[in-house]
Amino acid sequence: MLHPSYGELIETVNKVNEEKGIAPINSRYSIVMAAARRAREIVNGDQMMVPKTDEDRNVLSEAVEEMAKGKIAIRMTEDTVVAEKDLHYEDMAVVDFSRDMEEDE
Repeated sequence: MLHPSYGELIETVNKVNEEKGIAPINSRYSIVMAAARRAREIVNGDQMMVPKTDEDRNVLSEAVEEMAKGKIAIRMTEDTVVAEKDLHYEDMAVVDFSRDMEEDE
């Protein structure tokens, strides 16, 4: 069983999104894509926003942990974009799917 569950992650991300004026998400796909993107950012040198608890833990698990700790906001389309400078959380990543969606079209 995945812990935290998709439902718990969606709930946490939506609380952060609400605080920042970003539209809520409602799909597991959003969580999976955000975790994958955040893991790539960590691999590419971004600093993790939560302390690493286990040296053997993979970056995807660390990305999920950041979500579970309320450090990740997810915005889905240009209609719901809030500029990163307006988020005011120095230790928060914003995963922006709008660019991916434009590339797919």
